[in-house]
Amino acid sequence: MVEIEPSLAVTRELGHGVTSALSATRDDNLALRYPRSVRTFAKLGREDAQVASVLKAVTLPIERASWYVDANGADEEVVRLVAEDLRLPVRGDDSSRPLPRRAGRVSWSEHLHMALLCLQFGHMFFEQVYEISGGRVRLRKLAPRLPGSIRKINVARDGGLVSIVQSGVTTSEGTFPEVTIPVNRLVAYVHDPHDTSWTGTSVLRPAYKHWVLKDRLLRLEAMTLERNGMGVPVYEGSGLLEKPGSDLHEGQNIATALRAGAEAGAAIPAGAKLSLMGVSGQIVSPREAIAYHDSMIARSVLAHFLNLEGKGGSYALADTQADFFVQSLQTIAESIADTATQHIVEDLVDVAFPDYEGLAPRIVFDPIASKKELTAEALSTLVDKGVLLPDRDLEEDTRRRYSLPGKRPLSEAKKENPKLGAPSADEMAKKTQAAKDLIEMGFSAEDAMRFVGLDPVLDGDVVVPVKGDE
Repeated sequence: MVEIEPSLAVTRELGHGVTSALSATRDDNLALRYPRSVRTFAKLGREDAQVASVLKAVTLPIERASWYVDANGADEEVVRLVAEDLRLPVRGDDSSRPLPRRAGRVSWSEHLHMALLCLQFGHMFFEQVYEISGGRVRLRKLAPRLPGSIRKINVARDGGLVSIVQSGVTTSEGTFPEVTIPVNRLVAYVHDPHDTSWTGTSVLRPAYKHWVLKDRLLRLEAMTLERNGMGVPVYEGSGLLEKPGSDLHEGQNIATALRAGAEAGAAIPAGAKLSLMGVSGQIVSPREAIAYHDSMIARSVLAHFLNLEGKGGSYALADTQADFFVQSLQTIAESIADTATQHIVEDLVDVAFPDYEGLAPRIVFDPIASKKELTAEALSTLVDKGVLLPDRDLEEDTRRRYSLPGKRPLSEAKKENPKLGAPSADEMAKKTQAAKDLIEMGFSAEDAMRFVGLDPVLDGDVVVPVKGDE
């Protein structure tokens, strides 16, 4: 074995991973710097329909995917504990196997929904909470620590997470002081980090400029419609007054207060004139610019198909664009699964089985958008090709899926229709010939008939006598 000098071994970092406040990677927009960015991105998600659609487009397919615990070569006891605590099925298990109750336990679907907030805010933290049950440490809760409640994120010299500081808060239930949560209690989902601040990057960051400009254009459009929708009231003074122009002040008040309505109206002196003047020339509509910024917001997450309007070739183009979008969602889901495996599953295994040194299970999922609704024609093809066997479970699921009545016992159904289930003349002829062939090969008549699906008692007279019995 080659001996290595201790002085030559790389055992200590020389540099650091701390991000300076003046770093070139920090956002130059103060409204988008943490912690102000949390309020900004929350506002985007609340107020804009296109932004809300974008967020749904990037989260719902991931939530709809089927998630599992993969054994990965770990001991059976370890795999079962992880699956029970996360309320996830084990990949390869019978899908009809009942899952444990969720009350007072972790719900993976709820955890995933909250974890995907890292896409909107750039980061999402959870605190691990354990309990002792049956002599074993169990995971009781993954408590979300929302971005709006975090005052500070402490980072080590090497860029690793040290802790988060949660602000104190006063509610009707009492005062909760500021608290520091160390890294060994945390699960941190950070999306697309560009530095070591652990704040990540929101998927809405590239869309922010377009949201701001679109918001201004929407306000301008509303003001334009309100201002010019019924025309501009113009008052012309009466020429019959002793002092011409003395009525202009009152006329200005009438014109300013004039509004459209079922009982709207105005009274003016004789000779005066009140008219609604339209716009001369054409007003530039901001609608095209608004549509452009909408399309840019969708494009920021590769969701181009949200902008299709049914024009020629749109649907063919949508398939191509959707492929890139699905690939991006697959990457996001893989990041979520990797973080959950490292900081939920492996932590749970270390705590629950302190002496265990084997492999740990993994969190896995089916490919995004792989769930397809089977048509009756596709189901029939799969059965005909032998891919699926028409067993009882498949029949019951098919009846439920297509709102068909439940299956009755055959004996009961035959009372109403004695010919129910009887083969057609062609089928009967084929079965009869097959039975005759088997008899000639040496099978008994009874065995041959049962083998081809005939009843020896009911259908015995259709088969020729066995060779040698004539």
